[in-house]
Amino acid sequence: MDLISNVKGIVLDLDGTLLNSQKEISNRNLQAILECYRQGITVIFATARPPRSVKDFLPWELQEMGPIVYYNGALIIDYTSEYRQHYPVESAIKNEIIEYVITHHSGACLSIESEDTWYSNKTLDYSKAMNAIVNPIVVSLDELKEIKASKLLITQYPYYEKLQKQFEHKVNTVCTDSGTLIQIMAKGVSKKQAIMDLCVQIQLNINNIMAFGDDWNDLDLFHACGFPIAMENAIPELKEIAYFVTKSNDEDGVAQVLERLICTGNNA
Repeated sequence: MDLISNVKGIVLDLDGTLLNSQKEISNRNLQAILECYRQGITVIFATARPPRSVKDFLPWELQEMGPIVYYNGALIIDYTSEYRQHYPVESAIKNEIIEYVITHHSGACLSIESEDTWYSNKTLDYSKAMNAIVNPIVVSLDELKEIKASKLLITQYPYYEKLQKQFEHKVNTVCTDSGTLIQIMAKGVSKKQAIMDLCVQIQLNINNIMAFGDDWNDLDLFHACGFPIAMENAIPELKEIAYFVTKSNDEDGVAQVLERLICTGNNA
C-alpha cells in the first residue's frame, strides 16, 4: 500500500462495509473517519439506502461532512453546499417493469423509493428482508405506477437474470443481499457515476479516490477509482480487482486501512 499517500478522498459504503452486523459504526471506525476529515481528506458516503435510513445509522458529525450518495446514485446531496441531483427512473419504463414482473411471478414484492418515502404493493415485515427500520406505505399496483421512482425494489422474485436481460438497455439493475434484493435505477445511475459527478463538483481526481465496498453495487466504482478496498466479507468479484482486501465489517476493516492513511500524514 505504498501509494496510499495519493489518496485525497474516501468513499464509504454502509451495509457490509462501515456498519457491522448489528448495523452499528464502531468507535474505532468513527474515530478513523473523523481523523481523516481533520487531515483534509474528503469523506463521501455512498449507499443503496434512503436519506431517512442513513440518518438513523450515521452520527450527525459524519452526515455534515459533505456529500452523501443515496439509492446507489439516484439521489446526491452535498450538505456543505447547495448541490443536489435526483435521477428518477422514467415513468413508462418503471411501469413496464412492474407489469413484466407481475406477469411472470404474481407473488413478487414490488416497492418504490420516492425521494425518501417508501411505497410497496404488499404488507410485509421488511426489517429482515431489507434491513429496514420502518415498513413501507402499502398501495395498490395502480397507485404504485403513479409514483415517481428514485429506485424500484423487487424481492421474492426468482428470475433476476431474465429481468436484467430484458431491461438492460433501459435501466441499471443490481442484485444484492446474497441475491435476495433486486435494485433498479435509471439508466446510467450508479455509485460510479455519482462519484464522478461529485469529483467534478469538488475538484477531485477519481484516481485519488479510495472506495470501500462489499457487494455488486460497488463493482463499477471499484473499476473506476484509484484505490478500491474490498472487505473480507465482500463478494469474490470485488476482491479480484481490489487494491487491497481489508478485514471484515465486524473486525473494523475500514479503520484498519484508514489508520494507515492517517499515518502517512501527507494529506493535511
